[in-house]
Amino acid sequence: MMKLLSRFVFWISGWTLNDQWPKGLKKAVLIAIPHTSNWDILYARAAFFLMDIPVRFTIKKEVMVGPLGWLLSGLGAISIDRKRIPGGRKQTYTEAMVNMLKEREELVIMVTPEGTRSAVKKWKSGFYHIALEANVPIIVGYLDYKKKEAGIGPCIYPDGNMDAQIEELKVFGRTVTGRHPEKGIV
Repeated sequence: MMKLLSRFVFWISGWTLNDQWPKGLKKAVLIAIPHTSNWDILYARAAFFLMDIPVRFTIKKEVMVGPLGWLLSGLGAISIDRKRIPGGRKQTYTEAMVNMLKEREELVIMVTPEGTRSAVKKWKSGFYHIALEANVPIIVGYLDYKKKEAGIGPCIYPDGNMDAQIEELKVFGRTVTGRHPEKGIV
């Protein structure tokens, strides 16, 4: 059902796919760039349904109740439980996502490195720490509104040289035009 609806969304809006997902890859952190509009989630979800990539995104456990929880789950949401861990503190979102990736055979978690639809000077680095700790690659998923193309960009394996590797991802991101280009990647 979702694939059929996604095909319709792409057909009616004139979008195309550039499906370059690495063969056999079952676990990864997928960064969705650029994130400049509420429309991004519609096109991104449709693209990933069409590419048969089982992308999931995280949301607070408290939101995943009743009909809203069912809808969000159908779109790929998985709940984050910030339970208490040894030492009495609550686990961070980063720790929770690392644990999810380590516990499952297959999981692709989508993150927006900007953390907001507004223009930012610096990306949040949680996605990098998650991939490094979970020993999974970081893959770029992009929406290019100028070309009306959704696709998969570079894949990197974190090596601890965070600033250089994030800059490498940003270099690719600067070639992609968001819905609101003025909020693009700096």
